[in-house]
Amino acid sequence: MADEAARRSQYEYKANSNLVLQVDKSLIDRRGRNEATGEVLSLTGHLKGTKMGDRAQRTRPERSNKKQKKDEDHSSKYDFGRFKGQTLLGDSADDASSILYRPKTQETKQTYEVLLGFIQEAIGDQARSILCGAADEVLIVLKNDKLRDKDRKNEIETLLSTKIPEQRFAFLVNLGKKITDWSTDDKTGKEEEEIDETYGVNVEFEDSGNEDEGDDNEVREDEEGDLSEGEEAKMDYTIQEKTFNKTNANDDFTRPSKALQPHSIDAFWLQRNLSKVYAEATDAKLKAQEVLEILKTASDDRELENQLVLLLGYGQFDFIKTLRTHRHMILYCTLLASSQSASEKAKIEEKMKNDPDLVWILQALSETDRSDAVQDDRERRVSSKKNRGEDGDQDAMETENGTTETISNPQHVVNLEDLVFAQGSHYMANKSCRLPDGSYRLQKKGYEEVHVPALKPSALDPGEVLYPISNLPKYAQPAFDGYKVLNRIQTRMVKAALESDENILLCAPTGAGKTNVALLCILREIGKHVMSDGTINVDEFKMIYIAPMRSLVQEVVGNFTKRLNPFGLKVAELTGDHQLSREQINETQLIVCTPEKWDIITRKGGERSYTQLVRLIILDEVHLLHDDRGPVLEAVIARTIRTIETTQ
Repeated sequence: MADEAARRSQYEYKANSNLVLQVDKSLIDRRGRNEATGEVLSLTGHLKGTKMGDRAQRTRPERSNKKQKKDEDHSSKYDFGRFKGQTLLGDSADDASSILYRPKTQETKQTYEVLLGFIQEAIGDQARSILCGAADEVLIVLKNDKLRDKDRKNEIETLLSTKIPEQRFAFLVNLGKKITDWSTDDKTGKEEEEIDETYGVNVEFEDSGNEDEGDDNEVREDEEGDLSEGEEAKMDYTIQEKTFNKTNANDDFTRPSKALQPHSIDAFWLQRNLSKVYAEATDAKLKAQEVLEILKTASDDRELENQLVLLLGYGQFDFIKTLRTHRHMILYCTLLASSQSASEKAKIEEKMKNDPDLVWILQALSETDRSDAVQDDRERRVSSKKNRGEDGDQDAMETENGTTETISNPQHVVNLEDLVFAQGSHYMANKSCRLPDGSYRLQKKGYEEVHVPALKPSALDPGEVLYPISNLPKYAQPAFDGYKVLNRIQTRMVKAALESDENILLCAPTGAGKTNVALLCILREIGKHVMSDGTINVDEFKMIYIAPMRSLVQEVVGNFTKRLNPFGLKVAELTGDHQLSREQINETQLIVCTPEKWDIITRKGGERSYTQLVRLIILDEVHLLHDDRGPVLEAVIARTIRTIETTQ
C-alpha cells in the first residue's frame, strides 16, 4: 500500500505544476531590450538642468589689446610668487562669471574658504559654482543692515533649506564680519587686479608712472576706497605691529577701554564669558584654565592669537581680540582674584609693582570709581551742551500762552532684548563675591567645593532688647503660642509691620524669621476687623500669599493654618493641583497661591467681586523677578497698584 501511494503521489498536480511542457514562442520578444519600438514616448524625466536662466552669465567688456599687453608686462616684471597654494578660490573661481563676490586679500580669501566649507556642510557636496552662488546669497543677507539677526537667520535657513543652531549662526555672522571687501558694484572690478593679495592695500611701484604716460586722456576717480582699506588695516595691531611707533603702540595697549576695566575682572571672568559658548560648566572651567595658561606662556601676541584660535575656534574672534588687547590686565587681575593665600597675592602684587607695564593695573584696582564718574559726568554735560547748540536736534513747540518750548529728540533707541536676563535664576548680579574669613576651597574631579563657616550671631547692641510677646496686642498673642520673644529682625520690623500700613521690602537670609514678619502684617489686618465682642468679621477682607513653588505653597498653608486657627480664619491653597470654586474662595480669608494662578484670577473681569476685598498681598521669594516667571510677578504687582489707584 505504501509503495502504491508513493507511486500515485508523483503524478499529483503540486508535483509537476512548475514544469514547462511546451514553450509559446509567440510571446518571446527577440528584439534588443533597448531597441526603439516606434511608439510615442514621454520626455518626462529626460530633460534635466535646462531651467530658465541657467545659461545666464555676467561678463565684462573686453579689454583692449594694448592695455592687456601692458598688464601682462607689468605682471611678468613684478611676480611675487603668489597663489602657490590654490584652493576653492583658485583660477577656476575667476572663470565663473556669475559669481558676485571675489575676495581681494589673503585674509578675506581664507575667510571665504571657511564660508564655503560651512555652506558645503549645510547643503552637501555640490558643484563649485553652486557653492559660490550660495555664498553670494548668504553674504547679501549678512551685509543687509536693515535686517535683524533673527530675520537673517530665517532667511539663511530658507536659502540653505536646513536648520542652523544658534552657535553655528553666530559663527556664520563672525565670518560675514571678516569679509571686509564685500561689494557688488561693478566699479570695483577695475581695482581688483591692483590690490595686493598679501597686505590688502593697493601697491604702486616706482615704474608705474612710466606706464601711465599714454593714458593722459583718461578720467580718474578719487581712490577713496583705498584710503578706507588702509585705515582698516591700521586698526589690526597684530598684523601691522612692526610698522607702528613703539610709543604709540604702548599707549594703545596700556590705556584700558571703557568696556573693560581692571575692577570688573574677577576670578571667574573667563569662565563666565566662556559659559556663553560652552553649556557645561565643567567644559567652561577647563577652557578657562587653558586660556589662562596660554596668557601666561605665549611669547608674543601672534603666538597668543594662534593658540587661542586653535583652542576656541574661529567663531570667537571678538573674544580672542579682547584677550589679546587686554592680555596683561586679564591675566594679572585673574591671578590676584584667584590667589588662595595672602603670601601668594603679595608676590603677584610685588611683581606688578616692579613692572612699569603692570603698575597701572594695580593702581586702578586700588583706586575708587570716583574719577571715572567725574569724567563720565563731564562728558555727559559737554554732550548735552553740544546737542542744545546744534540746529535740528530739538523741535520747537508753541504753547497755549504763545511761548515756545523745545522738545528734545530721542538720542538713541533702547533695545529691550539686550536687557533680558538670559541666565534666569542663575544670573549673578554681583561682579565679585568675597567669602568670609575661614572659608576654603577643595578641588574635586569635575567640580569645586567651597566651605564657608557658619555665621555666629553678633552680640546685642547696648540698649537693644528683644521684643517680648507679652507686649503684643491681646488679639495677636495666640498666633505666637510657645514664643517668648521675637528675634532681632522681627524686633526691628514689629513697629512697621504691626503698627503701620506702609509697603515693606524685607531681605534676610533663610531662617531669619521672615515668615513671622509676614504673620505680623496679617495680624495688623486682622486687628482692623475685630468686633467689640472680640469676634472677627471675616467677610470684610481677604489676604493673598504668593509663593513661587507648589511645595512652598503647601508648606505655608500648613504653617498658617496652625497659627491662625485660634482666630477662626480659613487658609486654602490655590495651585494647578488644587482648584477652588467661587464659593470656596468667598469662604477663605487667606489664599496661598502661585503667581500664575493669581494672575489668571486678576485678569478675569468677572472675579472683581471678591478681588476687591483683598487688603494685603505678600510676595515670597520676590528676588525671582529676573527669572523666567518674573514678568508674571511684574504683571501682578502692576495690576494691583493700578487697582489701588483707581479705587482710592
